[in-house]
Amino acid sequence: MPPIRRSNLGRRTRNATNQANYRSNRTAQERDDGNERERIRISQTREARARHSTNNRASLNRAAFSYDVSIDYSNYQCVVIGSMNSVCSHCKALKYKNEANGLCCANGKVKLIPLDPPPEPLYSLVSGIGTDSIHFLTHIQQYNNCFQMTSFGATNVVRENFMPTFKIQGQIYHRAGSLLPVSDSDNKFLQIYFMGNSPQEIDLRCAHNNLTFYAPTIDEVAIVVVGENLESRDIVLHRRNDQLQRIKETHRSYDALQYPIIFWQGEDGYDFSTKMINPITGSETNKKVSSMNYYSYRLMIRENEDNHILKCRRLYHKYVVDMYVKIETERLTFIRLNQTKLRSEEYIHLRDAINTDGNAQNVGRMTILPATYIGSPRHMHEYAQDAMSYVRHYGTADLFITFTCNPQWIEIKQELFSGQSPIDRHDITARVFRQKLKSLMDFIVKHNVFGETRCWMYSVEWQKRGLPHAHILIWLVEKIRPNEVDAVISAEIPDVLVDPGLHEVVIKHMIHGPCGTLNQNSPCMMDGKCSKRYPRTLISETITGNDGYPLYRRRSTADNGKSTIVKLNQQDIEIDNRWIVPYSPILSKTFKAHINVESCHSVKSIKYICKYVTKGSDMAVIGIGAENSNDEVTQYQMGRYVSSNEAVWRIFSFPIHERHPSVVHLAVHLENGQRVYFTTQNAVQRAAQPPSTTLTSFFETCQNDDFAQTLLYSEMPKYYTWNQSSRRFIRRKQGKPVPGYTDVDLQYGMEIVPV
Repeated sequence: MPPIRRSNLGRRTRNATNQANYRSNRTAQERDDGNERERIRISQTREARARHSTNNRASLNRAAFSYDVSIDYSNYQCVVIGSMNSVCSHCKALKYKNEANGLCCANGKVKLIPLDPPPEPLYSLVSGIGTDSIHFLTHIQQYNNCFQMTSFGATNVVRENFMPTFKIQGQIYHRAGSLLPVSDSDNKFLQIYFMGNSPQEIDLRCAHNNLTFYAPTIDEVAIVVVGENLESRDIVLHRRNDQLQRIKETHRSYDALQYPIIFWQGEDGYDFSTKMINPITGSETNKKVSSMNYYSYRLMIRENEDNHILKCRRLYHKYVVDMYVKIETERLTFIRLNQTKLRSEEYIHLRDAINTDGNAQNVGRMTILPATYIGSPRHMHEYAQDAMSYVRHYGTADLFITFTCNPQWIEIKQELFSGQSPIDRHDITARVFRQKLKSLMDFIVKHNVFGETRCWMYSVEWQKRGLPHAHILIWLVEKIRPNEVDAVISAEIPDVLVDPGLHEVVIKHMIHGPCGTLNQNSPCMMDGKCSKRYPRTLISETITGNDGYPLYRRRSTADNGKSTIVKLNQQDIEIDNRWIVPYSPILSKTFKAHINVESCHSVKSIKYICKYVTKGSDMAVIGIGAENSNDEVTQYQMGRYVSSNEAVWRIFSFPIHERHPSVVHLAVHLENGQRVYFTTQNAVQRAAQPPSTTLTSFFETCQNDDFAQTLLYSEMPKYYTWNQSSRRFIRRKQGKPVPGYTDVDLQYGMEIVPV
């Protein structure tokens, strides 16, 4: 039945008509009086908003130096991230209030067919309710193995103790093997489907790991995988009409072959041909849906929609790792396949080669894994150089903060399904930590709890247990004086009678170990000693250390210090201030997590932000043949680890590094020695007219601009912006006017790094 047509559609309402008649019949004096009243009302509203904002900021300005035990800072509006009750107007996804609009569906440009909930008894088995469901979810990976048609493999599947996450290192690949088993061995994986004996097939599936499950009720599809791991995998579908069809690893049937429990109907997965839609008209566009957009859409929680993927626990962990590696492989494959097209060479060599024989086929070397690829060695090296520019310009950082995700945050626990624990939902853990990290940075930078901030940077990493943590460096305008360190940072157990809330947080999150003679199996133990140098020495006053970090006050129980009792291996152990990790009372009480705060005056703190450059990779790199010694793509793939939480973080496109202010890279080269990027088609044109660099553009600007002649090369970005399209410097239009030059503005907070 068609909707009822509104009679007044497109016409003015009665109230709007009356208002228009009233305004048109007013006298000039009445119009002026009305405008003045409206101006006063708007002014008062703005003043009230500004006063409210100023009061909030004033109450937190340098609040870390005057911590008040009676204030519950965690209830401040700037800290509370709220519940997941914001609904996307396009796809009905549930989000937090400060999450990006395009996180779920790219602002309505992505629309996928919803997954049907599994039938009984599978629906009850993944619900987490009842003993059968608990048993099934505990062994869900083994059950999935009984029905999957390809095997899962990686260079190294990490299985360490205390690892509530799925983690792999190196390449991921899927194999099917031969269609018939070798002699004296049982049928397995794909071979089961070719036995031709249904009762025997069921027996073999049920015999796998001595578990019990029901036989599948859908038509099976067989595959054959051939080719090397580092190349594109060839997958052949064996259809019921005995026809063979060769497909790519990004074929839409690929996910269902590996995860039959999740895609119980054999639903389509990601495919290159999936197109975006116009969010207004709903029609398809020419733009394709990326694999990252696709899987980000699949991992969201939506109104009136049951996403059973999020209920599959360890199988869900494996799924997100597998799908992220597919996303990453897609990007790296593009880089690998296009390296023969884009070449680079010094301009003078390119010009000489073109002038000599006019042949550009053998000129230049193939480009490698670029710095624009996040996480690549070149990107990390570039990031370390940017960090060092802050040190050169502003001096050493004032605060070094390590912020670790707390899986027991109430925002995480309230979003769990029945029977789940936080380690089962890395999507919620990642999203909550992202919001908490943004709140922490706003708390420090915008609300100035340590004073006005000059610049900052942070880097997100992942623990062996899979939880994310951020290393943060803060530069302050007003430095922390030696007599103020104890007011900002504490390394002591607070008095439970004076501040019970902070006491609970410190006892739960800020005690190291215990390790040493109390626990030789602690992860921090190396060669029989604690690598973090605990237990520390008890001292009555804070003094300067030898490595740029203070030795914080740690009073003994005889000197009015506190102690507490903790359980270790079912034994009560007394812990005093020697085991306390330095913390800031205001941050610990606000965010209720492990937040290590150090007053640092050493450039070595940069190494924790960019550790893959300064101390070497933590990844286990296996041997690579001589023929691949210059293949950075292969080296990157073979050496990396990917955990479940990191995979979710990357799928949601959350940033791993952030900083402020921005850093401008300036080129430094000899005359005609700049690096030129070209293809075989435009090599002659590039040899005749090489693109400008920041250095050559600086010389050109100085010829035509009197003010530029007064500047050094490194000072240009303070007064000029670099236009990437026109490749020239343009005067800034915002900032502080320069005396004597009315049309020149100075922009503060911009650092320059010559490269």
